[in-house]
Amino acid sequence: MHNKLTIIGSGPAAHTAAIYAARADLHPVLYEGFLALGIAAGGQLTTTDEVENYPGFKLIKGQELMDGMRAQSEACGTEIVSQTVARVDLKSRPFKYWLHPLGDDDTIEEETHTTDSLIVATGAKARRLGLKGEEKYWGAGVSACAVCDGSLPMFRERPLVVIGGGDSAVEESVYLTKKASKVTVLVRKDQLRASKTNQKRLLNNPKIEVRFETVGVEIKGEEKSGGVMKSLVVKNARTGKEEELEANGLFYAVGHEPATGLFKGQLDMDEDGYLITEPGNAHTNIEGVFAAGDVQDKKYRQAVTSAGIGCVAALEAEKWLAERDVEVDGNPEEHQDTRKPKPEANGQAPEYRQNPLL
Repeated sequence: MHNKLTIIGSGPAAHTAAIYAARADLHPVLYEGFLALGIAAGGQLTTTDEVENYPGFKLIKGQELMDGMRAQSEACGTEIVSQTVARVDLKSRPFKYWLHPLGDDDTIEEETHTTDSLIVATGAKARRLGLKGEEKYWGAGVSACAVCDGSLPMFRERPLVVIGGGDSAVEESVYLTKKASKVTVLVRKDQLRASKTNQKRLLNNPKIEVRFETVGVEIKGEEKSGGVMKSLVVKNARTGKEEELEANGLFYAVGHEPATGLFKGQLDMDEDGYLITEPGNAHTNIEGVFAAGDVQDKKYRQAVTSAGIGCVAALEAEKWLAERDVEVDGNPEEHQDTRKPKPEANGQAPEYRQNPLL
């Protein structure tokens, strides 16, 4: 099968790109994947119980929000395929890719699919710790995003815990002090990894208690259906002593894993595996390949920012295809990006240039 534009992903970035591309008559094909990253189609939002910060909704379930995006993508004309993309070849145009049979990630189908352009919106997965009770109370007190969930009523004026010792842990802990009665930060080692400035912010905040050489052991809470977290058992890593802390919320700040393994050796990535894009647009190092959402955003990681860059990716893909009239068939040398160097990728955006398609 051949198509003009292929989108890999199932979150806000992917579906926003699909909506814009479909309305531009690019007939996009979106591969949402079958339990990609171990998460149902729709991405991380499907594991979020309530969303309060997406424009247009005072309060909406994460799964409901993603169901609505998917329905709109289809209504606009997007072809959605539930299979997972197994392999890609971006060395020449048209780009080639192969699929796993539905529900079988060990086998690759023989059929070769081709596409003139590609938008990568495969997202990232928050690292989990596998604590006892984690799965049961995920979304019911346990989260990996303080900015996303910290303002929910269940956390306001309650004791909360953050696990992590880097800059992200500091940022999330300080943010939570605006909502919580107290924030306890668990640091596995005897020192913080955060910058000196952030360490001062954390250690000097009167609403924050930092416990060094301490790890989480078990998340406890209400046993009834729909029950929420009530406490966290912690252990001193040096003495082995355990203690149960009152906690209505637990926030992981131990990093994310971008879903970029499919593109290693072909698309440029930073030291953490995030795809590198040009400031102000969604171009990768290969012309005709664009990236959007958490797969290239290691800083904000919000549904609304993902949707915004998904829009940008679709507009850039439309412009790129129109300029080339999708007739270009290049060899690897012609295929490489020959544009002038831009400012540092994923950094400060240049002055806005008017998109002729708007």
